[in-house]
Amino acid sequence: MQEAIVITEQPVSVSVPVGYSFTLRCRAEGHTLLQYQWFCQHQSECCQIPGATNQDLPIIAEQTQLYTCRVNDLSRNAVFSNWVKVEVHQCVARGLPPRLWRGEPVIVLNPTEQQVELGKPLQLQCAAMGVPAPSYQWYRNGNLLERHKSKKLRITHTKVSDSGTYLCCASNSHGEHWTSAVDVHIGTCGSEKFFATGKIALLVGNNHYQHHPNLMAPVRDVFELGRLLEQLDFQVVSLLDLNKAEMATAVNRFLQLLGKGVYAIFYYAGHGYEHSGRNYMVPVDAPQPYAPENCISVQRILQKMQQQQTALNIILLDTCRKWYNPGRALSQVQPLEPWGNTVYGYATSEDAEAFELQDGEFSSGIFMKYLKKHILQEKKVTHMLEDVLEDVGRDPLVTGKQVMEIKHTLKEGRSLTDPIRASGAAAQHWGHGHEPLSRTVTFRCGARVELHLVRLFSNLMYVCAKLQSPPAHIADPHLLLCQPTETDDVATQRKSRLDHVDTLLTSVYKREELDCAFQLCGLQKIQTDVVLQLDLHYTQPSTKQRTCETLRTTLQKSLLGQFFSQSNESQPDQQQTPACVCHRDTLAPSTELKGHGSLSTGSGHSLPSSSPSNFSSEPEENDESDLGALCSALLRAGPGQDRP
Repeated sequence: MQEAIVITEQPVSVSVPVGYSFTLRCRAEGHTLLQYQWFCQHQSECCQIPGATNQDLPIIAEQTQLYTCRVNDLSRNAVFSNWVKVEVHQCVARGLPPRLWRGEPVIVLNPTEQQVELGKPLQLQCAAMGVPAPSYQWYRNGNLLERHKSKKLRITHTKVSDSGTYLCCASNSHGEHWTSAVDVHIGTCGSEKFFATGKIALLVGNNHYQHHPNLMAPVRDVFELGRLLEQLDFQVVSLLDLNKAEMATAVNRFLQLLGKGVYAIFYYAGHGYEHSGRNYMVPVDAPQPYAPENCISVQRILQKMQQQQTALNIILLDTCRKWYNPGRALSQVQPLEPWGNTVYGYATSEDAEAFELQDGEFSSGIFMKYLKKHILQEKKVTHMLEDVLEDVGRDPLVTGKQVMEIKHTLKEGRSLTDPIRASGAAAQHWGHGHEPLSRTVTFRCGARVELHLVRLFSNLMYVCAKLQSPPAHIADPHLLLCQPTETDDVATQRKSRLDHVDTLLTSVYKREELDCAFQLCGLQKIQTDVVLQLDLHYTQPSTKQRTCETLRTTLQKSLLGQFFSQSNESQPDQQQTPACVCHRDTLAPSTELKGHGSLSTGSGHSLPSSSPSNFSSEPEENDESDLGALCSALLRAGPGQDRP
């Protein structure tokens, strides 16, 4: 009786990139000389591999196929090895597998977030390379799903209980590797195809420059955009007139609060320029001319935003894009990942200027004039911006001078109106709204005064006072709210420079409802509590004498500088990624706008003349070499420092 042939080493399945070289092995034992022959099967065809008569079969991976080996002896006994699969990945990210790869699992395809109607099928898919080919195990909310052990997870009829966070473990004899976690929502979707886990916006408007012409429109543009974004459920921080250090801190705080699934918006209005496709914004303390260390690259901000696994990143640049520094080296910026979640909205095209309408207190940028008209639309954000582009293009005041530009990689129909469905820690501390904070104080005579702290911007507040119905024993009352002396050193009371902000207060209060009010601006600079002094002058009817009573109350520093006073818990390399700037100087043009003032451009050119620029030299490129160290030093030194 002939002894059977015994295969002692079976070939193993592998999962490898195209072009990868490896060897399939088969070993067997028998009482006579053994012969080997390898076969392959692709689709429905099975064929013998010519010349493949050794125990080892060298392969250069080209396409996914099945392989088996036949072993026979001289007595015409034969046995086949197990069929094995050679899975070949035709599209693998650059750098995969690692250079010294030993066959451990490497994830090449992560599952994607899903929103599925109740009762409809759900399919999640992942893939990993490995030698031997990895096995798979799916988990939901950290719990093992016993029946789901393949690359594809399928649920034919979904239930609400199928909602949760899914991930898969790929493992082989060399180790294991996990896919990214994805959220799956099961329910009645209706028209809500997409949603955000949070909505966060940082708006910066630089108006008053120390060494460059001042602007008028950014203050109103930031104010109105902030109000509109709040209607869309964005948590908004809006900041005016920041120096370089303050910009670094603001951007760092913004980046810390971004996370998976968040919709993020960064808007900047002020002086700026473009160099070889990269945009730079100019802080209020930038010297003349601009030096590399004084300007910030917006591409660095977008790069950091994307690294937070946000679902939507929008950069809105209300700046000029004149080309400068053609001979200087570019700052070091890595290319964006191809995640299809970024949108640029430029107020103007390359090497062109952005204009603003000049009408005293009501100045507005051309870009914002039309953006606020369309931003609440329930449509894909890029389609909304296209409506803005068309309106700007039809404006006769800027025909041939300014046209908006849109660049994006947005692969999904996400809209700013999409609902929020928080799946993690919300950014509840970002933005503090504009609802007035109120308190009531009482003078010795019994007169009561209601104080309102109205935060028009995150770093600009109005202190407003209203005298309630006075007691019967006083006559002709007059209330004065005195400027706090504690703010003199940092010049937070600068009415001569910010008088045009007063008009914005009327959107919160009617003037007749206030007895007195004053601005506290540059709140990030305040290092101590502020003591308010209220003086009440009145006449005593019994003696006809004029009397003055004084009352003091304290505003805590933490209330004033809420945004800048929050602690920084991020890693040092997560600090500011610069932003973009624009020159929108306020020079009167030759074209008059009826009811809208005049039109001017940030580079000092009147319309339609072509007078030379006000700047004595062109701004230089910023290399952004050490923004991380700057922000870390800022956080150590405190928010009121201009420089570490």
